[in-house]
Amino acid sequence: MEWEFLAHNWEVKLVAITLIVAAWIDGKELRVPNWITFPMALSGLLYHTCYTGWGDAESGFVGSMAGLGMGLLTLLPLYAVGGMGAGDVKLMAGMGAWLANYTQVWEAFCVSVVVGALMAIVMVWRSGRFAEHQANFVTILGEWMTIKNPRELSKIAAERKPRMALLPYGIPICIGSIGYFLYEGLMI
Repeated sequence: MEWEFLAHNWEVKLVAITLIVAAWIDGKELRVPNWITFPMALSGLLYHTCYTGWGDAESGFVGSMAGLGMGLLTLLPLYAVGGMGAGDVKLMAGMGAWLANYTQVWEAFCVSVVVGALMAIVMVWRSGRFAEHQANFVTILGEWMTIKNPRELSKIAAERKPRMALLPYGIPICIGSIGYFLYEGLMI
């Protein structure tokens, strides 16, 4: 009976374990290492290619690439302007490669955004520096509205980074994605 549980949707369970490890490391080191993200993405592509071949938008190599692409597209814009680490982007891409379903990647991302927003609010509240964080948010929003060059935005963000409270986004990705998997019955 236990083996049947483990074998059913084992790919999602593997992704969940990988997300937990990545979140733990991100919480300690404020980075998601390449030794997790690259093998995750490549093994997902390889597995789906070997298991179902070329496939379509939700299976095989094509589905895995679509999931990987959706994972990249969800966080790449924030990374481009300095608001996100590259490891977080690659983590979402690796998750997409394994899920091989771009819709599931998008929905897991949406839940992760809510979790990340709630975590940010708690971080601000616990710091007791609401006015400072609000001023930073208004400044960043103003920069995004007026400066159209992503490289310039990234440069400004890099200069500001040492003074900012950083949210290890691997944690919201983990909590949001696993919460989504449980809600959808993908971990059963």
